Amino acid sequence: MTGFTTRWAMHADLPALRLLMARAIDALQADLLTAEQVAASHAVMGLDTQLVDDGTYLIAERDGAIAGCGGWSDRATLYGGDHSTTLRNPARLDPAGDAARIRAMYTEPAFARQGVGRLILATCEAAAAARGFRAAELMATLSGARLYAVAGYSVVEPVSAEVEGVTVPLLRMRKTLARQTSTPAR
Repeated sequence: MTGFTTRWAMHADLPALRLLMARAIDALQADLLTAEQVAASHAVMGLDTQLVDDGTYLIAERDGAIAGCGGWSDRATLYGGDHSTTLRNPARLDPAGDAARIRAMYTEPAFARQGVGRLILATCEAAAAARGFRAAELMATLSGARLYAVAGYSVVEPVSAEVEGVTVPLLRMRKTLARQTSTPAR
């Protein structure tokens, strides 16, 4: 994980993040899904700008290049981008009983398997725990499931998203968070 820095995303980052997400969806799922499923994935995945507005969307960089991105949320939406209107629920979660949401994790294909996802995930989990959340939940793609399993997430249930007759397999996963002794930013 050395050599990467992190910062919270700004609206000026949105065009670059959208391009990174499209490349990641296309490249990192190609060995796990059919071409039709990869294409359909774009309809249910993507950037949720609410995370940027809330200040909970993280960017990892190396030498000025965006290597990956991902966030966490205290809102009820579990997954989906701005265009996934039927999946969105902006209601605030209660840290005492609800799980924080880990959202929109993407790695630039050139930086895959270099610790970017682990860095972003750990930073987001720490931020959620600092806000009082005792658990985190996410919707994993097949390409992300291994990272989440290694990080301690367990499958709650397999889920599938239907897009114009194409089924995209997903996994709802959950983890108990470690209690924080210090408060990270955001």
